[in-house]
Amino acid sequence: MPTASFRPQPFPSRRGAAALAAGLAATLSAAAPAAAQESAEELAKKLANPVASLISVPFQFNWDGGYGPQDGQKAFVNIQPVVPIDLNEDWNLISRTILPVAWQDDVVPGTDQFGLGDVVQSLFVSPKSTASGLIWGVGPVALIPTATDDALGAGKFGLGPTAVVLKQFGPWTVGALANHIWSVAGEGGRDEVNASFVQPFVNYTWPSAASAFLNTEATYDWTTGQWAVPINVGVNQLTTIGDQKVQFGLGARWWAESPRGGPEGVGVRFNVILLFPR
Repeated sequence: MPTASFRPQPFPSRRGAAALAAGLAATLSAAAPAAAQESAEELAKKLANPVASLISVPFQFNWDGGYGPQDGQKAFVNIQPVVPIDLNEDWNLISRTILPVAWQDDVVPGTDQFGLGDVVQSLFVSPKSTASGLIWGVGPVALIPTATDDALGAGKFGLGPTAVVLKQFGPWTVGALANHIWSVAGEGGRDEVNASFVQPFVNYTWPSAASAFLNTEATYDWTTGQWAVPINVGVNQLTTIGDQKVQFGLGARWWAESPRGGPEGVGVRFNVILLFPR
């Protein structure tokens, strides 16, 4: 398999990262066209749909512990902008990006790291409507080795397919998202990437725009033959601050299965999602 060298770039300061996030939000806000106002409940339901025609910028804060023999811990923020693009009258292209910013201590025993992780970029081609009401999207997914420390990333470029399918009926959203990534290039001496990801999910939305969710984010590593299976549960509330629509969420997860040296027990999650309705 071909390889290419990768040299981590210096990680920006916290002030620089905050400015970057603020600039991204401002840019997306300016790009969102004016549209008829949707109800808060409708927007909350759209947020439960991974391929909804809605510009959003989630900031997902996570903490997990129990790593390895020294009970290491990891805290990270996933910056996850979602941008829909109109292809024509019938189809959308949905861009979903995951950019992790991580801090960890004793995950690698006796060391700590802070910096960027690897970016996961997904593109979904999705119909704007279907006769059955079934919502789906398919496309490619890419792993981009942006990690600023070897311990925070795989050091490999990866490619593969991704798909999502779901149904929304009444207050319920039920579906699943999946992908598979194979490494295609990257640093020599690093393990190859050959991993499947499956995320079944259930969401219930109330007229108040509050919602509750249950999902798993299961990953199977075909190279090591190991599962990582966190089960997540939590609640969200959509509100408006000034002119900005925001969803706040709080959740917990239990690690039903972990790889060797991986997290154990209970982790926590807090998310803030900025919405820019089209």
